Amino acid sequence: MVVPLLESVVGTCGGKAGALGALLRADLPVPDGFVVPFDAYLAAVHELDLGRFAGEPDDVAAARQAIEARPVPAAVIDALGRALDQLGDPPVAVRSSAAKEDTGQASAAGQHDSFLAVRGVGAVATAVRACWASLFSPRAVAYRAASEDQPFGDLLMAVIVQRHVDAEVSGVMFTPADPDEATRIEASWGLGPSIVEGRVTPDAYRVARDGSVTRTVADKQKRLDRRGTRLVVGDVPTAVRNRPAIDDATAARLAELGGQIAAALGGPQDVEWAIADGRTWILQARPVTAALPPPPRPAPPSGAPGVTIAELAGTPGSHGTVTGIARIVRGFGDFARVCPGDILVCPFTDPAWTPLLRIAAGVVTETGGVLSHAAIVAREHGIPAVLGVPNATSRLRDDTVVTIDGTTGTVTAADA
Repeated sequence: MVVPLLESVVGTCGGKAGALGALLRADLPVPDGFVVPFDAYLAAVHELDLGRFAGEPDDVAAARQAIEARPVPAAVIDALGRALDQLGDPPVAVRSSAAKEDTGQASAAGQHDSFLAVRGVGAVATAVRACWASLFSPRAVAYRAASEDQPFGDLLMAVIVQRHVDAEVSGVMFTPADPDEATRIEASWGLGPSIVEGRVTPDAYRVARDGSVTRTVADKQKRLDRRGTRLVVGDVPTAVRNRPAIDDATAARLAELGGQIAAALGGPQDVEWAIADGRTWILQARPVTAALPPPPRPAPPSGAPGVTIAELAGTPGSHGTVTGIARIVRGFGDFARVCPGDILVCPFTDPAWTPLLRIAAGVVTETGGVLSHAAIVAREHGIPAVLGVPNATSRLRDDTVVTIDGTTGTVTAADA
């Protein structure tokens, strides 16, 4: 009922677990763990006959609720208990590994559920079932609808259970597609969801082929940490908010590790990493599915020729230029106001906002980096995005015409 992570392969354990298994076999630093494979999911949902659902919104909700209401099979709970005992019953991370996740065609970045700081067989079993059910979450369904034509009843989910890493610093790294290109790294304090969910604007690093490093240090105001079995958002002390999360030597070592990961997996990779007690861990690696925009241009001085108060600058997040109506979206209550062709202007966009990316023409956020999940999905969908524009929701007005350039990282409004 479970497979050691070291032995996991794509065909039985999904793309995410298969990649981690390959990295472990290459002797790279991946936290130990195990996988609940596709077979366990199929056995658990067999009697539910999910194929009878047609994929309409009501069917999606019914499928998810049917899985959530069904007890986790006793055989799975027994296997989880034995595997957790072998790990020493530590806090663990429980992560999805779907059949179509982390492939070279579609990343499904952030579309399925994952859980940190989980402890005890009962809590782990509940998290495993939630990962199974997340195949039918609104964001996962919206992502699949925009990315592929997959029959509703032919979905498969494996689940990874790994030792939780209490990161002092974490981040994301994109290894280059061309040897002459730079490795792109983003880093911030605490656990990784703050970065991948776009809730913090991270430091950005470029490590050239010769090992030289250029960096842009952000004002990192919040961090996420584990407290027992809870995740807690806290304020970063003022004295370290503008301090680099990693030094240049660490960035260069990460880039070297990224080269080893890309070699082991056979192509450029989107890597999630963490540093705890001075040791670097690889938490995830997936193929890069869409090219990154170039780094942001230097900010022009105030009053420079050709620069008006209506032009706002941020981080280039997704290629392209588009003009549309600005729609200020601060949370789920505003979703119904978004019309096809609108430009989303929001504090951040976490993966739960994926359904909006199917109808929006572009995205502007106040926080987030180019390597966040939402930025990845925007690039896959071909939607221009500009990230990390300070106070965008107050500096831009609802219902006004704006033009965003996701290649240069600029937002121009008719009336700002």
